[in-house]
Amino acid sequence: MQLAALYHQMARSRAVELAVEKLWNEGLVSGEMHLGTGEEAVAAGVVTHLRDGDGLALTHRCTPALVVRGVPLVPFLRELLGRPDGLCAGHGGHMHVMAKEQLAATSGIVGASLPLGAGFALAGKRLRRGAIGLSFIGDGALNQGMALETLNLACTWSLPFVVVCIDNGWAITTPAGSVTAGDLLGRARAFGWHAEQADGTDVVEVHRVAGALVERARKGHGPAFLYTKCPRLDGHFLGDPLLRQVHDPMGSETKQTMSGVLGGATTAGGGGLLARAGSMLSMVGVMAKARFDATRDGPGDPMQIVRKAMTKHAADRERIDGEVAREVNAAVAAALEEGGGRG
Repeated sequence: MQLAALYHQMARSRAVELAVEKLWNEGLVSGEMHLGTGEEAVAAGVVTHLRDGDGLALTHRCTPALVVRGVPLVPFLRELLGRPDGLCAGHGGHMHVMAKEQLAATSGIVGASLPLGAGFALAGKRLRRGAIGLSFIGDGALNQGMALETLNLACTWSLPFVVVCIDNGWAITTPAGSVTAGDLLGRARAFGWHAEQADGTDVVEVHRVAGALVERARKGHGPAFLYTKCPRLDGHFLGDPLLRQVHDPMGSETKQTMSGVLGGATTAGGGGLLARAGSMLSMVGVMAKARFDATRDGPGDPMQIVRKAMTKHAADRERIDGEVAREVNAAVAAALEEGGGRG
């Protein structure tokens, strides 16, 4: 696939996410909203290999992959708005979306996309020759029992199954390395999986590596695991208080938090001075990591990386940007219309 086509899918994903962010900020989307900003290169690099009949199981950060898969934007946006003419009649929200025509399903339960994807793979093996199941998971999913059971069964049954692990370095507000031990590639290989890794910010590399794994699964050579790293640009959810505070270190919210921390550190009882000092340093490290990671449009943003790669194709990039803006703006306008169809 040409770089321009991959860029087009990444640009569509980011534009939809920014539109959702605006709707959420305006109070039109209720509840938590987990954006997938930073995952565009993985979504475009992997999902563009899927065919009709392939099943796609996703996590709570599902928007980029659903957009690339071709889920229609208007009913998807109406679903987020809680509308009865939404993709799932307004009942699923953004974490439990089902798109029957695209065989795509999402879940907010950590690790649930693995057994769901294995089910798609089993159906492909028995009912749709050449079809595969594909699951996106976060690194924390591999600490869940159902995920490990799925790794075992998928290899035992030699399922046409590809799992894409997206490691953004976080377990909500905890650095992932402090709660996940060992090597995740090694975990997959321990169950007999063929496992590879790719730079999750480089869409060309992801597309190349994922293509080989998908083709391997289609040919009946068993399940394959792809490990990627990419940034989490907008925190665990929109309005994440950790990000608010790291971006406004002198603000009232940050001062209130630090006042509580300092008060706790100087209260009688509890741990010793060294333990308290270590905890405070750990908190400072978490805040520094959050500030470094959450830099939309910074050098680590995959959109900036692919735009730089498109420098020699500036005319194509501008054309694509214009097409995407028109498409997404029209979809948002249609989604906001009262009494509209499923368009």
